[in-house]
Amino acid sequence: MHKLNIGIVGYKFMGRAHSNAWIKAPLFFDVPAQPVLKAACGRHQESLQDFANKWGWQETETDWRKLIARQDIDIIDIALPQHLHYDIAIAAAKEGKHIFCEKPLAMTSRQAEEMLRVCEDNGVVHYLNHNYRRTPAISLAKRMIEEGRLGRIFHWRSAYQQDWIVDPEFPLTWQLQKETAQAGPQWDLNSHCVDLARFLVGEISSVTSLQTNFIKERPIADESTSGNLQAESKGDEMGEVTVEDAALMLVQFENGAVGSFEATRFATGRKNKLSFEIYGSKGSITFDLERMNELQYFSNEDSGDLQGFRTILATEPSHPYVKSWWPPGHIIGYEHSFIHAAVDFLIAVQGEGSISPNFNDGLKTLEILEAGVASAETKQQITLNREENGIKQREVPEGRLCNY
Repeated sequence: MHKLNIGIVGYKFMGRAHSNAWIKAPLFFDVPAQPVLKAACGRHQESLQDFANKWGWQETETDWRKLIARQDIDIIDIALPQHLHYDIAIAAAKEGKHIFCEKPLAMTSRQAEEMLRVCEDNGVVHYLNHNYRRTPAISLAKRMIEEGRLGRIFHWRSAYQQDWIVDPEFPLTWQLQKETAQAGPQWDLNSHCVDLARFLVGEISSVTSLQTNFIKERPIADESTSGNLQAESKGDEMGEVTVEDAALMLVQFENGAVGSFEATRFATGRKNKLSFEIYGSKGSITFDLERMNELQYFSNEDSGDLQGFRTILATEPSHPYVKSWWPPGHIIGYEHSFIHAAVDFLIAVQGEGSISPNFNDGLKTLEILEAGVASAETKQQITLNREENGIKQREVPEGRLCNY
């Protein structure tokens, strides 16, 4: 079997999730190429070497530029915070490396547009890892919508709720600073929800948004722990929180549907709850990541005496991805969506199909997220997808145009 050598940049939460995916993909799926864990890259040699030893990476590098320049690397896996994506992706694409990148794609849509252009100019496969698309229940929802089982879609409603910063003593990690995160849950969490909304419902044409901040100062984080959701503080020194703690958006879709998005890290008791509801003329679908193997489905076409939401347990061989796993009724978990992404990426790299979401999808998502930020700042609705003289623009209050 042909081999594809992978170089991963980043070795904490996402580095572990990606490593597991590369290892498991060929064990459970018939992939067209064997992924080889060739080299892992990070700033701190000791902890990087521990990571490489544990997960089976053959070599280590502490300079991502050297990793990208290596002729024996076929794929660059970017498992880093978003402020580090742009430079690495641009350099990797120019070297002809295929790119597997964590979300959100970049800090701004301008960066994303350049990343997409360079990838396209150099003919590399580019994938943005919104892994939830590859949850079997969500992939099943996509198929049901395409089959017309919901009819005309009227409503999208989503919420992504976490609680890991409710404690005011939680330190000021990179996720809470604009220079490294760009925004709070609007970028981190709503990027997932916007991607799913575009995937399942369609393109968004206008945005109205509200954002708020509950805690304005926090203890400075110990850098060695700042990649974890259980980070520690350095001491008593305080720093300013420069991103929002909660973001809400109302949107209009191009197909006439309307939608709502809630993203917060202050939903006490919610650790990682992503849920959505889709309501159509012929039926409805709801999903909750805390019950990720299940899809709730209502059909108007059932006889009146039998109508009601039914639970579909998405573990049958006929459901997306499932036939490579366990017998019906045996559930899978969060990590499996990463494995499915790795499988589809390997197929795309070998020229046997395209893959999405890609950097074009990431660009469109960032345009929507930026419109949400602009709406919250101006307290006005932002209209997307206007073009004048070939320049993409969004309409802001009083007829002024903001190019992006």
